[in-house]
This record gives sequence, C-alpha cells and structure tokens, in this order.
Amino acid sequence: MFDHRIPDFHSVAASSKYLAPSLSDASPNVAAASHGIEHGAVCGVDDWWGRYEPGVLAAVAALWGKSAGRAGGVTNLLLSHMLDTAAVAELVWDRYLAPVTRWRLDELAGGPGQGRRFFAWLCGIHDCGKATPAFQHMDPAGARAVLASGLTWDRFAVGRTSWRHDKAGGKLIRRLLTANQWDAAHIDWVWPLIAGHHGKFPTLGQLGAGKPKLQGQGPAWEAAQDALVELFSYEVGYTGERPLQGVQPQRQPSRALQLQLSGLVVMCDWIASDERYFSGVDDLSRVRMPAAQDRASAAWSKLGLRGGWGHLPFPSPTAFADRFGAQPRDSQRLLLDVAGRMSGPGLLVVEGPMGEGKTKAALAAVELIAARFGVDGVFVGMPTQATSDPMFSQVRKWLEGLRGGLEEQVALLHGKRMFNREWRGLLADVEDWSLDADACFASVGEDEPDEYGMAADFEAGDHGHHVRRAPAEWFLGRRRGLLSPFAVGTIDQLLFTATRTKHVMLRAAGLAGKVVVLDEVHAADVYMSQFLKEGLWWLGQGQVPVLLLSATLPPSQRRELVAAYLAGARSAEVADVTEAIAAELAEPAGYPSVTAAWLNCGKPQFLVESTTPWRSQGLNVQVEMLPELPPETQAAERSATTAAPHKSLVELLSKRLGDRGCALVIRNTVARAQDSYEALRKVFGADVQLLHGRLHAGHRAERTEECLKLLGPPGPDRKRPGRLIVVATQLAEQSFDVDADLLVTDLAPIDLLLQRIGRLHRHDGVVRPERLAVPAVVVTGFAPHDDGPPSILPASEAIYGRYLLLRTAAQVMAAGKDGWQIPAQVPGLVAEGYGTDQGLVPLDWRQALNSAREQWTDRQNRRAAAAQDYLLTRAGEHGAPNLAGMHYAGAHGSLNEGQFEALVRDGERSVEVVLVRYDGKGPCAVSGRRLGPNGEVAPELVDDVLAGTVRLPSKLTATAEQQLSPLPGWRDHPWLRYSRALELDEAGRAQLGEFQLAYDEALGLLVSAGPTPR
Repeated sequence: MFDHRIPDFHSVAASSKYLAPSLSDASPNVAAASHGIEHGAVCGVDDWWGRYEPGVLAAVAALWGKSAGRAGGVTNLLLSHMLDTAAVAELVWDRYLAPVTRWRLDELAGGPGQGRRFFAWLCGIHDCGKATPAFQHMDPAGARAVLASGLTWDRFAVGRTSWRHDKAGGKLIRRLLTANQWDAAHIDWVWPLIAGHHGKFPTLGQLGAGKPKLQGQGPAWEAAQDALVELFSYEVGYTGERPLQGVQPQRQPSRALQLQLSGLVVMCDWIASDERYFSGVDDLSRVRMPAAQDRASAAWSKLGLRGGWGHLPFPSPTAFADRFGAQPRDSQRLLLDVAGRMSGPGLLVVEGPMGEGKTKAALAAVELIAARFGVDGVFVGMPTQATSDPMFSQVRKWLEGLRGGLEEQVALLHGKRMFNREWRGLLADVEDWSLDADACFASVGEDEPDEYGMAADFEAGDHGHHVRRAPAEWFLGRRRGLLSPFAVGTIDQLLFTATRTKHVMLRAAGLAGKVVVLDEVHAADVYMSQFLKEGLWWLGQGQVPVLLLSATLPPSQRRELVAAYLAGARSAEVADVTEAIAAELAEPAGYPSVTAAWLNCGKPQFLVESTTPWRSQGLNVQVEMLPELPPETQAAERSATTAAPHKSLVELLSKRLGDRGCALVIRNTVARAQDSYEALRKVFGADVQLLHGRLHAGHRAERTEECLKLLGPPGPDRKRPGRLIVVATQLAEQSFDVDADLLVTDLAPIDLLLQRIGRLHRHDGVVRPERLAVPAVVVTGFAPHDDGPPSILPASEAIYGRYLLLRTAAQVMAAGKDGWQIPAQVPGLVAEGYGTDQGLVPLDWRQALNSAREQWTDRQNRRAAAAQDYLLTRAGEHGAPNLAGMHYAGAHGSLNEGQFEALVRDGERSVEVVLVRYDGKGPCAVSGRRLGPNGEVAPELVDDVLAGTVRLPSKLTATAEQQLSPLPGWRDHPWLRYSRALELDEAGRAQLGEFQLAYDEALGLLVSAGPTPR
C-alpha cells in the first residue's frame, strides 16, 4: 500500500519516480492555500488531520462531489457529501430503522452500539469512486481546482471513454480494504454495495483491470484517494493508526441483509443529495462531521421523514376488541396463539372461509409479531387496485386505534392511487404538484445524465416545511413507496422486489423491518407465482415475518410457498427444500387453519393448527346446472335444455325470483356480462345492475357503492331491495362484500367457483323469500353430453384452460342432491380440483382430460419459464454469498408502473384512457362539466375528469399508445400529464385504428370493428 501519512510520505517523495510530474512541479502550499488550508492547521484543534502532507490535503480539498450547478451555486466537496450522507445515515438509524434491523447491524458490526457507526460509514463511503479522473474532469470549474492541486489526468483518455463513479468506487474500495488487511469475504460483500449504489450490481469482471487512466494512476492519486477515505473514516468515528482496519465488521450478513443495506445506502445518498437542503461547501476547513450532522438534522426535519411505531408493547388481552369492536372468533384466536408460539420470525399461512375475518386477525397478529421481534411497520398487499383501496381505509383505521397519528403515515401504492379520494384528502394541503418528486436529486447521477430528473412515476408532493397529514413527500417518489413506514398496495409491490431490475434494493430496504401481509394469494397464477416465491425466498433469508391469507389454497401451492420461504431462510434452492419438507409438513386437519413455518437453529419448525369456523353450522349449498352450448353449436344442437343462454337465464331468474329476491350473475367476460345485462333488463327493468372492468371509474365506483349499500351487511341504515339482479364479471370474486340469495355463475376453476359462492347467503340476519331460503348456485357456461366430455365456452377455456374446467365440471355434476357443505368441504374440493386423480371424471372423459392436462402442463411450464429471465436470482445462484453480478442480463433501464405490472403479470398489456366528450362547444368531462378550450382542468373539476378513466381491451393497446396522448391543457397537470385522452364525439363515439368505440351509459365501453360498436 502507498501510505501517504507524513512519516512515510517523505521517503516515497525522495524518489521522483513515485511522483506525478504535476505534484513535483506545482507548489502544494500554493494549491492548499487557495483552499484555505495550511499544513498542520487544517482543523485547528485536531492533530489527526496534521498527519498529511499539504499536497495531499490540497488534493482532498479540491476533489468535488457535487458541481456548483447542482449544489446551490457552490461546489460541494466530495468529503463534504460523504459526511453528509453518513450524517443522514445516523438519523436513519436513530429515527427510521426498525429495532430488529438495528439489532442485526449491531451483531454484524461486533456487538451492541457498534452498528450505528458502521452503518454511517457504509452509507457515506458510497461515493469514494468520485475521487478519480473519470469523474473529476466532468465539471470544468471543479476540474480546474483539481488540476491546480497537483493531480493530473490524460485529457484524451477521460474524454474518450466512460467510467462511472459507482464502479470506480467498487474498484477503489477493493484496493484500500485489501491494503488494510480485511478478510476477503468481507471485501467481497462490501464492494458491490458501493459499485451498485446507482441501481445495478456489476460483476467483478466489469470492474476490470483496465481503465487505469480513468481510475487514477500514480502515487499522487492514490495518496489523495487514501487520504479521502481515511479522513472520512476518522470523522465518522474510526481512529487509530489505520482507521480502515477498525471498520471491518465481525460477521458476514446474509445476502438479503446486504440487499436491504444497499437500498438504505441509496436512500441516504438521495437524501444527502437534495439540493434544497445540502448546499455546497468548498472550504475543507469547514468539512467536519458535526457540521454535516447539523445539515442532516435540519434537512430531516424539513423533509418530515420518520419511521413506524418504534417499540410496540405486547398487546393487552383486550387489544383485539379495542381495535375492532368485537371479541375475536375462534379462528382469530388461533392465529394469535400460533403467532405467539413461534420462536422466531417466519411464515404464517392463514386459510379460512370468506367472511371469516382473516384480515382483522392478521392485523392483530402484526401487533403481536412486532412486539415480539422488533418490527416497525407493515405492508399489506392485495390482488388488485380495487381491493387495495378499501384495505387502505381499513389499515388506517386500525393504526389510528393502535396510536393516534399513525394513520396519517400510510402510503397507498398502486398506479391509480390519485383516483382514491381518501388518499388525495391526505395530500389536500399540497402547494405545488407540478414539481417532479425526483427533480431535486439530479446531482445523484451527475455522470449518468439521462437517468435522473426524469418524470416521476408517482405524483410529487409538498415541498413546504409544514407538517403534513400524509407520508413525507420523499416517500412518494419513484421506487420509494415501500420505504414508507406503513403501506398498502397491490401485491405487485412485493413482486417487484423479486425482479432483476434497477434499484430493486430500494424496494428490499422498504420491506426490511416490516411485517408483510399478502391477502388472497390464491389469485396469483403460475407466472406471478414465480415472482411470489422468489420474493418469499428473499423475505425468508431477510427474516421478514410474512402472513399469507387465502380462502381457497391448493395443498401443492401451500407447500410451494412454505418451501420458498424456508429455502430463503436456509439460503438453499426452492426445489431442494420442497422435496425435503414434503414429508415433514402436515396437511391441516380442519378449516379454518394456520400453518406456521420458521427456522430454529438451522432446522425447519412447523405448527399446523385448525379450528371450527365462526359459522359452526355452515351452509349446505345446492349445486345446479344450467346447460349451455358454445355459440357455434347452439343452432345445430339446440334443445329444450340447451336454449339460447340469455333466454335460459331469463327464464331461470323469472321462476326463482318472481318479484322478490336478490341474485348475483357472474360472467367470465365483459361482452358476455353486457349481453346478459341487456337481456335481463328487458324483463326486469331497473332491478338489474351491471358491474365490470370497462365501466369508467366514476360509474364503477358508483355502482360498486350502490351494490354494497343494497346487499352489504344488514344494519339499521340499510334496507334490502325487494328484487335486485347484479350482473358482474370476476370483479365479484374478491373483496366484494355482498350477500346474494341466489348465485348464477359461469364455470370457473373450483377455487374461483368457491370464491364466488362466498357471496351466497354471506351475512346473518338477512330476511329472504322462502323459495330462496336454501342457498343455491347455478353453474352455466358448459353443457354435459351423454357420451364424452362436456362442451365449454371457448372464452372460458381461453381464460382458465380446459383442464381445470373439466375437473371442476365433473365436481359440479357429482354434487347432485347433496350439494356442498361450505366451508367444511372447501379444502377437500380445492385439493380434488387441483389434484391428479383421474377417478374424478367419468371414463369417457379421460382421453380428453389427459390431452387437456398435457396442454395445461405445457402452458404452465412455458409461463413459469418465461418468468425466469426476470427473477432477481438466476437459477442455481440462491447460495451466492454476495450481490456481485446480480443484475447481469437483467431488465434494462427504468421501468414505469405500467411496465412493471406487465413484467410481473403474464397478461396481455393494456392501457387506461380518460374519456372526454365534445359537444360542439368544446371538451367536457363525462359528468358534462365543461373544461377549458384545450382541456384545461380547474381544481374543482379534477374528480370529474378522473372519473372518466376506463381500461381498453388489450387488442387496442398498441394502437392507443400510438394514437392517443394527453390533451394540450393537461401537459403540466401533475395527474393528467401522462393520461391518454379518448375523445368522444357528440354521439359518444370514437375511432381508434380499425375499431369503433362508444361509451354507453348503461353498458360501459363498447368496441367493434363494424359500424355498430359492440
């Protein structure tokens, strides 16, 4: 190592071959004086700084970290920015990190009280790679000062080749730590955090042996680099002859903790790069840790950053009743009991009937887990945006009961959160929505100019200094939502953390120290499940407690999810653990049930418990069929039992309802729901409601609210209608708390069919017509045959596949007179439907079943394989000890919310548009209220305009992206500037490529390639 301290520096300097020409030719004292530095008196009271030669200090005094143009008009020295970041890290430790995270970092660094200093060092050292010619030449003013200090570079080399400072930092820190005799294993996990702090972890080969002219050649550059890192380490609190030797941690963190730490490094860097609060400091004599701490404290207060609930006390015996206003049910007590018996953080799979109260039980369990294991927040993931919004309200209410004020810190995380009035109400005091939430961090990417200052995916927030009744604005920017202390959003937010994409470490850091609750996990298909299992692997290795909630979970899926979490905890491949636990993990003996899994002394531990549902009597559901042939065969084979589908439906409901009763009709496609609605409307008039995904947001919200009001839980303020028929799509499967007297549904896989049945006779205390006193489900959309398998609607097969529909059809036909006992039979029915036993189907079906299974298996395998290219960990690399090369062959660039959704959901990509009507006088919102001539939106009209949002069919995506854009008056609007407008004429029609579109006030969006939109 080239040691630049005074005792050795003179001996090295005696040999001119060790000195760069500029250092021997220039006067170090002149350069130092130009920065207000005098040898031996740099800090005035601290002799440690006096160990350095004036020329070395002159170089440190010139090295810049933020150019004047991006630091408030004054250059910010590199050491200043590094100390700013370390000071921010101290505040992150004191005021943000969960207790459990601090415990783990203390253990890592060598014991209680050691983690804080190491964490500050790790965050602050991130930009050491800026002390290289590749970076220092980039700003003309900064470059002149560096050259004047005596450091030089090959101007042709630096101008010809790119060498970013994050990789340069990785290479530099490897040299320094090796010279300071760090263990190789610690060097190997630390350097990727520095080399990857701009979002991607390079391989060791990418640091390379090349680019020496860009890295800084010769003793002068090495002396400056070494002094910079040593002075930084000393200011952070590491003393002694060789401060870097004292930094070395005592234990190697898990790869998950490394990823979380990497995200926290990025977090601290971005905060310390905020141009509003960290102006430049160009005088080295003013660059000290206390000054940086003052700057960081002032910025922290102005930003309004904070952590979660801190140390939670153990819940009292009355906590559940205090939070939710009722005594816990047996299944809720069971979850709390199992959570209290686990000896460490782990995974809890909670299965129970629809309406059992799993969510409330999970939130109560979160309190218990937090108190036991030092957790400081929660993320609740839901299957859709529509289910996220009511959960957002529920979590806020729960937190308010836990401790007043916490409810104001909940972030809503999905791409259309601006449509949620409760969320917007939290941000009602925002003064300037036009400012990009990331614009103030431009200096972060000074050597990658195209990355920062881009439009934010999420809306910006308040830039004032007053206290806001919402999560801090900083948490609302791109990629940072999960860093909020409490968050509710789609499950996509968890799936994103399992993707090999840029800045994935920020998402991982956001889940550190939280409890993760994922509701309705059965909704994840085979493609999404790859990301779910990968996410669980990382959560398992990071010892993040997880609760998975489901009403209907196939046994194989339960085993796979448990295996994924335990594989992470053991740093093993999922397939290996799946085989190992197959014999150890028992199946639940009853329903509802809780399956708990965790690691104790390296060995998997399990608790599998069950109890009786709160409805001990259950429901004896009558299962009937309404045969229906596919449209192409109806004309040739129509009979009394296979009449036109809508005619049969009308006859059925006329007979069963009469003039009293409430029915729910669930169709598998929007077009089919629209057709059914039209047929029923002709007979039942205004007693028919339609709900599907191609209603604009205003209509969808109004109709959902109306359905919940009419068919929700009974109460003194609710009057059940005499007769009502709700026609809906799969929207009614999840978190739709309505109670139907009769259910008519298209054939769907058994777990989804049972979800739909969960809306049948759902609430107690409902007065029903005598003929509807027995719950009944009528399954249609298929037609049995005397010889061979049934005919199934092609549209249903396209969605779900023929194999599972055949197995479910056999179950429906076998239900016979006995029907199904709900919920007692739910686990058995799901296990049977997703099993492999051919005895489920008649003999003359089996050839068709085997063929369908081959096609289904092949498709499942192809979809699972399609996810592999994007998973965070490449196959076979789960045992890797560090993060080096993690992003090799990963997704490129920065993805917006829509692109991320497409990445983790294997559906056809679709876009949303905002409907705008023209009446001859100009544009109007769907409500009829007039906009400005170019679509300008007054503040009081925002809700009216957003209400016109509707999702187009996927077949229109490419055309919409090419032809549709925001109205001119939306260009500067924070919510509408990225929204595509679909302009409708006075008749409510529009042309989009070869398709004609129309919006019907009753039917919603209609699409047709012909003259009549349909």
